[in-house]
Amino acid sequence: MTMPADDTSSDPTLLDRRSRKRLATRRAISLAADRLFFERGFENVTVDEIAAAADVGRMTVFNHFPRKEDMFFDRDEEARETLREALRQRDPEVSPIETLRLLAYRLVNQQTPYLLFSPASQNFIQTVENSETLKARARTIRDEIAGELAVALAESAGRPADDLAAKLASAMLLAAWSVAFIEAHRSFRQHQDPEKAKAVFLALVDQGSLGVKAAMTGTAYA
Repeated sequence: MTMPADDTSSDPTLLDRRSRKRLATRRAISLAADRLFFERGFENVTVDEIAAAADVGRMTVFNHFPRKEDMFFDRDEEARETLREALRQRDPEVSPIETLRLLAYRLVNQQTPYLLFSPASQNFIQTVENSETLKARARTIRDEIAGELAVALAESAGRPADDLAAKLASAMLLAAWSVAFIEAHRSFRQHQDPEKAKAVFLALVDQGSLGVKAAMTGTAYA
């Protein structure tokens, strides 16, 4: 069948343009939502208000973010993929646990948005602390990441996806990173010093990694 003259479904340039436009719209919605959440609190902002602030329709908002919480945790999937990719690209000479420890340093040095310790990041933390909905979603995200990380660890080590040692290593690593994250933000809140906060985060990741390596001695993960 002859395609219509204006068909562009196979035009890579147009597809790339559409992708960029979609990402720009998603980012605009997220930024508008964050501004309102920071100013008024998560529960006090409606989806209609976010749509108006982003200058898009209500359905456009839901096309990008099925839940209001997703607008706030908009980098969730990016963070998950970063963990998965680090393990997929792991140097065979470097253990999975060490690979993730080195990843922490790389993310901090690259000033990755979700590992910044700054006045803006304090708005994020305080908004979560003031919202039961966001705290519940954060716990769900943590549990989901634990499961996905266990599978990624197992795959990186050539073990079955349901390997119990991978599940244990995943749980312990996430616990260490969570403590490091919380304490680094607490340090910044007290001292307003991003370098000190980074040092706290990395020191705790180092210490936690050592503990996980010791616990995983004799497995493919250490």
